[in-house]
Amino acid sequence: MANGGPVEHGYPHLETVRAAITALYKRLSYDTIHTFAASVAPADVAFADHDDLHLGAQRVAHEMVRHYRLPDARMIVGFREMTHAANVELAAGPEYFIELNDRFRTHRRDIGAALAHEVMHVYLHRLDLSFPGTRDNEILTDTAATYLGAGWLLLDAFREDAASSQKLGYLTPEEFGYVLAKRALVFGEDPSIWFTSPQAYTAYTKGMAQARRDEQQPPLTAAGWAGRRRYAKDRRHAQDHRSPGPQPGVPYAFAPGDRGLLRVSFPCPTCHQRIRIPVRGRVRARCALCRTVLECDT
Repeated sequence: MANGGPVEHGYPHLETVRAAITALYKRLSYDTIHTFAASVAPADVAFADHDDLHLGAQRVAHEMVRHYRLPDARMIVGFREMTHAANVELAAGPEYFIELNDRFRTHRRDIGAALAHEVMHVYLHRLDLSFPGTRDNEILTDTAATYLGAGWLLLDAFREDAASSQKLGYLTPEEFGYVLAKRALVFGEDPSIWFTSPQAYTAYTKGMAQARRDEQQPPLTAAGWAGRRRYAKDRRHAQDHRSPGPQPGVPYAFAPGDRGLLRVSFPCPTCHQRIRIPVRGRVRARCALCRTVLECDT
């Protein structure tokens, strides 16, 4: 939690974020992810200053449990002095103990953001989905919470001016915006209408620009040196061994091996799973994981 200190910007964790989105699709499937088409509603996690602190925190935690579809999980929320924003004890369940930083006693509007991250830890724990290393695992948690509809709260908790700053989570504001944009492009949702922080809106627009650049990249830009060399070799081979045109009385000409053999792979712009496509012609491919349809000229 950045509290008054410098906030990191840009996309330093982008490859891990993309790997996290791919891992979600592989572990949950396309159909399960689409059950999260509706994000957490602002009214369901609203926390007024006159609300009882502990009862309000329990109510918001219950809303996160409901959103992540963890009906047999009970969250017990407490407050204490600590360095990080929050912490959750990942036990066998069904009870999980979440500790929030004492700062949230007076910054109640951000309790939903902290709980979105901590309850996602429980969700991933039950899925047995994790990345090696604390840093990458926290990035996975932030990415999963955002892509599954609760992470807009984490971005909205980002506030920065000349005198102070605040940011929750391990992703940069622009990376939160990027994951939100990926989600928005899949589900047709506009989370920017819920932002109360102008800095969050700016980060979201930058993230959307990055997400749209992903979709505009030619397939071979992410193929690597070896993939591009193979593509050039296969293309030369295809041109040198082009099948003759149709003969009189023959409706079409077909040479075995013309189709299905000369292929290259590139990452899907949505889930980043690699897709194999032919090396020439107009291609319309569908990702097996997220069902994204891609059309391109090779």
